[in-house]
Amino acid sequence: MTDIISDYQKWKQQGENLRTQARQAMEARFRELLSEAAHIAEEYRTDFGGHLKPPTNVTAFRYKSGAKPKAKKAAPKTAPPPAAPAKPNPKVVALQKRIAGARKKLDDAKAAGTPTRPIEDKIYEMEDELRLLAQA
Repeated sequence: MTDIISDYQKWKQQGENLRTQARQAMEARFRELLSEAAHIAEEYRTDFGGHLKPPTNVTAFRYKSGAKPKAKKAAPKTAPPPAAPAKPNPKVVALQKRIAGARKKLDDAKAAGTPTRPIEDKIYEMEDELRLLAQA
């Protein structure tokens, strides 16, 4: 039985290694293509004096699925939706993001075996500040 488990663990490790290699290869290819495109745009600018614009369908990096979305049928009108909830306080949102980042640092520090006390103290201070903002 342990032979099967060890075979599975080896297979899983090989898959993880292959996944890592594929990710690195894709990132390298992406950077290579991007730098080539920048080089071509610069060469075009120096030779012809204009700027190359990306095609209209490539204004930002988006993930596309293979299938086109199906057309939706118009839904019959019903009661208007309830009033939009109040926008959250930007300070609260920023503080929540900082807390999430600090918690990730804490998890990384725990995994690395480094001291976590300063990070825990910082999280506690930020949570305290968040509670004070919520009360105001």
